[in-house]
Amino acid sequence: MRKRENRAPRSGSGSSRRLKTLRVFASVRDRRKGFLLVGGAAFPCALGRSGIGTSKREGDGRTPRASLPLRSVLFRADRIGRPRTLLPLRAIGPRDAWCDDPGDRRYNRLIDRPPGEAEERLTRDDHLYDIIVELGWNDAPVIAGRGSAIFWHLARPGFTPTAGCVAVERHVFAKVLPRLGRRCRLLVS
Repeated sequence: MRKRENRAPRSGSGSSRRLKTLRVFASVRDRRKGFLLVGGAAFPCALGRSGIGTSKREGDGRTPRASLPLRSVLFRADRIGRPRTLLPLRAIGPRDAWCDDPGDRRYNRLIDRPPGEAEERLTRDDHLYDIIVELGWNDAPVIAGRGSAIFWHLARPGFTPTAGCVAVERHVFAKVLPRLGRRCRLLVS
């Protein structure tokens, strides 16, 4: 019988390389664009049309300045393969929407909605929501009107502004999602 050796884990393996924090900051040239810092790499990103702000209200176009936990990953299984991640993962269905009505008791939650009704539809014709990381904003507890549906999703060509989300190119998700720890946070400063 062979004797086992006590070896330290290799630096490139497992949880020792899991990311705990991602950072986002605005560009000095255009407050609606910025950079996502992941370890030693920087990726361009789109921010809200009103830039980053400390006070957030529904529809104001601000990306909230906050430390945002990564809650889950939602993806379009009809468009992309299952993402590699340790975060909770769910395929987006045709009836999935996000409630952005401050008067609704389900405000800032994933809801079931028949096609055609208002709300933030997750099955979009464009590809912005092919992959979404739900960010923990205004969800513990939910306060009506303080902002909903703050996501990390795919960017439009040219990184045009979002409604308050953080948006990156598709290849960034493939590189970053497998490296995220379960308690990773997105720090927007």
